[in-house]
Amino acid sequence: MIMSFFQSAEQKKYIEKLEQAIQSFPERSEALDESKGFPFENIQELKDFGYPILTLAKEFGGQGGSLYDFLLAQEKIAEYCGPTALGIGWHVGTVLSLTEKRPWKKEVMEEFFKEVSKGSLVNTAASEAGTGSPTRGGRPETTAIKKGDQWILNGRKTFTTLSPVLDIFLVTAWVTDEEQMGTFLVHRGIQGVTIEETWDMISMQGTGSHDLILNEVSLPEKYYVMQKEPGKRIPEAWLLHIPACYLGIATAARNYAIEFAKTYSPNSLPGPIRDLPNVQRTIGEIELELAEARHFLYSVAGKWETQPENHGELSKELGAVKLSVVNKSITIVDKAMRVVGAKSLQRTNPLQRYYRDVRAGLHNPPMDDATITTLAKSVLY
Repeated sequence: MIMSFFQSAEQKKYIEKLEQAIQSFPERSEALDESKGFPFENIQELKDFGYPILTLAKEFGGQGGSLYDFLLAQEKIAEYCGPTALGIGWHVGTVLSLTEKRPWKKEVMEEFFKEVSKGSLVNTAASEAGTGSPTRGGRPETTAIKKGDQWILNGRKTFTTLSPVLDIFLVTAWVTDEEQMGTFLVHRGIQGVTIEETWDMISMQGTGSHDLILNEVSLPEKYYVMQKEPGKRIPEAWLLHIPACYLGIATAARNYAIEFAKTYSPNSLPGPIRDLPNVQRTIGEIELELAEARHFLYSVAGKWETQPENHGELSKELGAVKLSVVNKSITIVDKAMRVVGAKSLQRTNPLQRYYRDVRAGLHNPPMDDATITTLAKSVLY
């Protein structure tokens, strides 16, 4: 049994109900990977369960879930389907951030929350081919130009995760009149918004991270929702959903390896391979790394919630958690494959999918090199 990190009986009950609701996810995963499709059924079942409103404030019809609740749920969903977890995580995390900060004008903020309460899904569209990861500070090539009382957006966004089912895009663009970056709320159904299916990766195929194309998209003034203050970066604890996701994938690999070790008995041995010292050592290493990763993730999440006065000091640990947990998750999957052996490379074996999917975590923000540099500068200057 894996050590519990529940803070309350209510939390435990919620995750147990969620686990029952996602029982069908694993059986769809192989077909999803082979078809390069999108988990429409999984997303609908999560909607039916009410998961997309987990972090929406109760005053707007949500469940008022915390960061800690969110991470527990993300880890569990990823154990059953990594791409589904990563995809829905961007929506639930975005809602958590906006619920906590309320950074837009009240009218638009309440309109947005109402749409989410009725089932709308949202994600930020920030990445572009010409700028790379938005965390690197590149200037968007997508432009926003004021014409009369409307904003006109043109550009192409890459890695728009969950795009087949998104209703709202939060688009970053260069506001030419102001010489600064801004964020615009764009509804899927308006003229000039299209999705081009470009996602063709060996990892996380089911996230539907296609290109968003904006062609003369006209928006009213109120949907210019946020300006970015130059040089100011706000710590975003909700991004811990990324390591939580890859930890869930690692847990799935761990579970498979343990069951295999208990049941696989070649005729060269008197019993199952679990009796072999080298297998026991590898499984023991997996258990240690899994425990270390969980303690780091949930310790920082718990402190973030209970010690708001220490957010400045804790902010550098957010990146450290992502780096540590993702890299431990990669190692855990690798060791699980060593236990199982060559069978782990069969196309029908889920371990080869976990192996491909878990490596995608290296390319989610923040990047390892940036985290290491931040940690170094925090003590050197």
